[in-house]
Amino acid sequence: MKRMARREFLARLGLAGAAAVFGPGRAAAEQKQDKRLNFVFILADDLGWLDVVCYARNELKAVNRGVYETPNIDRLAGRGMMFTDAYAACPVCSPTRASIMTGKYPARLGLTEWIPGKRSSPREKIVAPKYLHKLPLAEVTLAEVLKRAGYRTGHVGKWHLGGKGNLPEDQGFDVNVAGTAAGSPAGGYFLPNRMNLPGAKKGDYLTDRLTEEGLKFIEANKDKTFFLYQSYHSVHTPIQAKKAYVEKYRAKLGRLKKRANPAYAGMVQSLDEGVGRIVKKLDDLGIADRTVVFFMSDNGGLSGVTNNAPLRAGKGHVYEGGIREPMIVFAPGITRPGGRCVTPVSSVDFYPTILELAGAKGDPKHEPDGVSLAPLLKGQPLKPRAIYWHYPHYSPQGGRPAGAVRSGKFKLMQLYEDDHVELYDLTDDIGERNNLAETMPEKAAEMHKMLRDWLKAVGARMPGPNPNYRPGASPKRRPSRKPKPSDAALPLAV
Repeated sequence: MKRMARREFLARLGLAGAAAVFGPGRAAAEQKQDKRLNFVFILADDLGWLDVVCYARNELKAVNRGVYETPNIDRLAGRGMMFTDAYAACPVCSPTRASIMTGKYPARLGLTEWIPGKRSSPREKIVAPKYLHKLPLAEVTLAEVLKRAGYRTGHVGKWHLGGKGNLPEDQGFDVNVAGTAAGSPAGGYFLPNRMNLPGAKKGDYLTDRLTEEGLKFIEANKDKTFFLYQSYHSVHTPIQAKKAYVEKYRAKLGRLKKRANPAYAGMVQSLDEGVGRIVKKLDDLGIADRTVVFFMSDNGGLSGVTNNAPLRAGKGHVYEGGIREPMIVFAPGITRPGGRCVTPVSSVDFYPTILELAGAKGDPKHEPDGVSLAPLLKGQPLKPRAIYWHYPHYSPQGGRPAGAVRSGKFKLMQLYEDDHVELYDLTDDIGERNNLAETMPEKAAEMHKMLRDWLKAVGARMPGPNPNYRPGASPKRRPSRKPKPSDAALPLAV
């Protein structure tokens, strides 16, 4: 992709200083001929931080090193900026997706759990508070702001933020392909299934079909200004890959003498191929030099399906394995090739970042929690800040209700069951094995106060005692997927 000339970059961002630099007549002529930046946001589902080769390569203790193959995502990282400390706003999908659409923390939105969630179990000591089961129409989404600014907006793939009346077409998207209330692909990855995919052929692979739909949107809008939200189901369960890919990785694992899931590895390859096809389409159409590409995952990898080590735990946990994500941004003329950013960032930051790059004005009544990452993309520092999490739920993956704050190299967690805290130095202990709360009591107290103050500021709803708690209940009593939050849940001390 060609780097954008400085004057072209200024014109595309609509900077008033362009006229002063080049003269009013010339600047006006260039702005008339030019177009604003397009945006392609590629979101993976349940993809672990170390499932992407360029991330595993830099982490010598990564168990999965050498297993997966992501040449296209790696090339995108080589052309743009790779973020080493990027976070999902929640360890499960729906809340993170809501944070991307609104720029707000799930705690502020009141959407803190995957939709529809699960019923509490008598084996659980506390019970979750009520939470929203859809993204409210009152929220001003990224798609709505860009649409008002003249962008053509397209959604392809997983939505999982509400059903009829709260689908992508109700939240600012001109085009919605396959976006439903479902969290996992209804009917599996091989078509036909129950997704709204017109013209599906028997045996088609869902990831490939979603890629094709994204390519159609780009092709149809190549002469316009557009925002494509390419939201893959991959690599969420069910773990289903093409037969040839399963056989390929089964043989590879045998040669490497490593234990991993060959079907999962095949799913990662199909996801990577989709990313490659999308980037190639931008190149072939000659619009790559005015299109910003984002790549991210909505939460950490599912333990038992992939291995997030040396990160602790995985999806459903507020430990690093559940929230630290691969994140890559290619912004032509802004990011330098092969850039690497170690500043902690969050999924709440995409909203203000895209609006700034688009030169679009946000709704004055809609104040995002995130900050624009434009300075980081240009190689400039951000003002130091803390990043927060609030997940007051037991996850199906074994995660416990918790809140967390990261400030600099330190991360503090509060486990809501008994309110004990854990403090980790992520620079020296990325695996969160050495709890420093007792050896650094002043730092723990300082960060615990930060978390408590934030929870109050955003109006976070807290879990309360479970009136049906029976610690000896049989583990065979599996919780229902039907949500049944407690109306009587009392706030715990925060």
